[in-house]
Amino acid sequence: MNKFLASLLVLTPLLASSALAVEEADPALAEIINFRQYSPSFASSGQPSREQFATIAENGFERIVYIAFTNNPNALADADQVVKGLGMEYMQVPVSFDNPLPDDFYAFADSMQRNTGKKTLLHCQVNARATAFSFLYRVIYEDVPVDEAKADMNTVWQPNEVWRDFIFTVMAENNLSPDCEGCDWTPPPPRGQ
Repeated sequence: MNKFLASLLVLTPLLASSALAVEEADPALAEIINFRQYSPSFASSGQPSREQFATIAENGFERIVYIAFTNNPNALADADQVVKGLGMEYMQVPVSFDNPLPDDFYAFADSMQRNTGKKTLLHCQVNARATAFSFLYRVIYEDVPVDEAKADMNTVWQPNEVWRDFIFTVMAENNLSPDCEGCDWTPPPPRGQ
């Protein structure tokens, strides 16, 4: 198992219930790794399979945004062609898990702002990057309360120090505070401790 996925298994909390903002999804969509539906027009997930992209299209999604690298072991090498062939818009913003940059987030946010009503699935490999970007987008552009968006993100993972600092930087650039009642931003301990 690659080091990234192994570390996420340790970080992923096994929560019995999801936050209120996460809507019930079609059972077929719920089979996608860590699928989360935030609103009628916005969801995030881990890597869908070729067949799951067809299910995504059947559920009315119009735009797919992939925020990882195509050389990931479980990435779908021809995802752009698959998605376009299903009639959906495809965009990729390669985001390094070890070094996410604010410009990466803004490239994603710019695509979302081009057509805010377009039903969009944001995905990466396991929905860690994507939930962090979803958190930021929902708080900055959709006025979702920090505690609600944080609770939704925590259903997938508690960001490590790199991602916490990235989130704090983007929030500060937008004159927002990550502080909220009940928000614990303490990264989980490294594996084996």
